[in-house]
Amino acid sequence: MSLDAKRLRLSRRILLESALGLGSASLLVEPGTLSSWLSGLGGAARAESELAALLEAAPKARFWTSTASPTANCQSCHVPSEIGKATAHEHGKVLIRCLLCAHSCVLAEGERGMCRARIHLKGELRTLVWGRPMAIQVDPIEKKPFYHFLPGAQAYSLATSGCPLRCKFCQNWEISQARPEDYDSPVRKPDELVAAAAGKKAQVIAFTYNEPTVFAEYLLEIAQAARKRGVRSVLISCGYMQEEPLAEMCQVLSAIKVDLKGYSAEFYKSVCGAELAPVLRSIKQIARSKVHLELVNLVVPSLNDSEKALGELIRWVAGELGPDVPVHFTRFHPDYQLPNLSPTPVTRLERARDLALRQGLRYAYVGNVPGHPGNSTYCPKCKEVVIERSHFFVSANRLQKGRCPSCQEPVAGVWA
Repeated sequence: MSLDAKRLRLSRRILLESALGLGSASLLVEPGTLSSWLSGLGGAARAESELAALLEAAPKARFWTSTASPTANCQSCHVPSEIGKATAHEHGKVLIRCLLCAHSCVLAEGERGMCRARIHLKGELRTLVWGRPMAIQVDPIEKKPFYHFLPGAQAYSLATSGCPLRCKFCQNWEISQARPEDYDSPVRKPDELVAAAAGKKAQVIAFTYNEPTVFAEYLLEIAQAARKRGVRSVLISCGYMQEEPLAEMCQVLSAIKVDLKGYSAEFYKSVCGAELAPVLRSIKQIARSKVHLELVNLVVPSLNDSEKALGELIRWVAGELGPDVPVHFTRFHPDYQLPNLSPTPVTRLERARDLALRQGLRYAYVGNVPGHPGNSTYCPKCKEVVIERSHFFVSANRLQKGRCPSCQEPVAGVWA
């Protein structure tokens, strides 16, 4: 879900100036702020100085291996057929393989991963984004969107820069495609953020806007601290992580929403700069973990909106995950590298929702169309409206202990 343009928006001019070395932008949006905070313009020299300071303070990352490690496992970097009968050998220079996201970037000294947030420095993988949120905002949980998790809850939402994907339709590209040195913000320790969330009476901390996997270490510490104070944590993700870090996240998170951008390997490759298979693997892993799961499919005209594409996605969800995982079919708005496309016709979203319901999914939604009847939750048995929504807000919640008030049918979700 895109941030409100009035709340968080770097202009294309500012971002292009930064990329060309003509300027750089700072951005920290606090809860309730109604305008972007743009400051710190200083050109390439300032960005270089900021990066030097980041490198000096960057803590050691987790989830990586090195050719210099005495316990290095060759299969971390090579498939068995590549290894063959070879014995231990010198690599010449130290290489690091990041084991966080599915790209598994191999980095020489000074190189960064696809996410731009992790760097090989002096034989170690360092994180450039720990403790450095570039966006903080309080949102309704419905804006994530979560429709079956604590309806009406306030979510203390935060992001750093960075993303392993390159989606041409990204609604938050100013954040996701930025480098850590492109902005300046004070270090915010996990306990400090949890206290701030509690001070705002937020029941939930949401890791969102960019791909939170890139700040996994920070995320895990915040979620652990939040749990001690009775605050739940949720992840809004592209699902492009490896199994070990995802398993750790599932231990401390209460809910995860994954953007399943399509059901085509070619679509993922050409439009997102990624692969489909790791996303499907992550979704199944989350479902097995029993963490609450919801899916979003951004329906992009001419790219992933055909009857075949939607049908294949729906059949996969029904067959692999079952009927109770909520699926949101969300409206695309022209942005980033696809300004030439039109917004998704509402009728196409309605068609996707109807197809999902016919294929056996019990909870399918129309997203990014405020006031549409497809925003509301219906009893899967008697079809009565049990949660009514408008503009990301709950206008009526008729559930009684997670059941339909008319027929007592259970409605899947986390309601308290």
